Amino acid sequence: MVEYLSEPFVWRALGGGVLVVLLAAPLGCLVIWQRMAYFGDALAHSALLGVALGLLLGVSPDWSVPLCCLAIALVLAFMQLHQRLGRELAIDTQLGIIAHTGLAGGLVLLGFADNPRFDLEAYLFGDVLTVTTFDIVRMLVIAVVLGFTLAKVWKPMLLLTISYDIAQVEGVPVARLRLLYILMLALVVAIAIQIVGVLLTASLLIVPAAAARRLSRTPEQMVLFAALLGVIAVLAGVSASLLWDLQAGPSIVLAALVLFVLVQFKPR
Repeated sequence: MVEYLSEPFVWRALGGGVLVVLLAAPLGCLVIWQRMAYFGDALAHSALLGVALGLLLGVSPDWSVPLCCLAIALVLAFMQLHQRLGRELAIDTQLGIIAHTGLAGGLVLLGFADNPRFDLEAYLFGDVLTVTTFDIVRMLVIAVVLGFTLAKVWKPMLLLTISYDIAQVEGVPVARLRLLYILMLALVVAIAIQIVGVLLTASLLIVPAAAARRLSRTPEQMVLFAALLGVIAVLAGVSASLLWDLQAGPSIVLAALVLFVLVQFKPR
């Protein structure tokens, strides 16, 4: 393992993975508190549609995937408002339709994309070892913007998590805040795909946050523990990938799952 530490791609992989889990920590906690795990899954699965459209239109996935995720996020926000108004389909049913339609549509469109260099497996399961300096800069910019935004709206977001009705009474712009949250989630999903892939991105949001819940007494503690456990999972997953020639994305998620299991033995 020591010999790999002199390789720049290893440090880029670790840097990219750590940035993504730091972004995923607060949003993953909000996902769990608001019981919106399926939102992350729907966004991640639909991101493959962005990959396919980018290849068909000759646009870099670095742009087509975030744009597609943001578009899907707007659809999801409208669907949530639709559900609030008491329409026929439950929100989890609507999200299931979006998630699997996006995944299936992306796979079908990829059949029309004539690009021999395209690696479908890398998008499905991630390829953190291919992170470039540009990717690191992009992730860092998004991390700064989202970090600043979350700091500004953290208290009203917590109030919205506790009660939709109380937040409304307190004057919180709940519809705009929920839309902002879903758009932030879309951005994190878009960049997390390169780390753990379309099929596992939701796991990176949920598993560290779920493990942190057992260790925490306050919302802020849960975010910090989720970030710490996510960083440990990245370090362990990338190390396992290099040592045993495993896929890095699934290795990171499995490392997070091991941490989740271990913290369950902590006495209450």
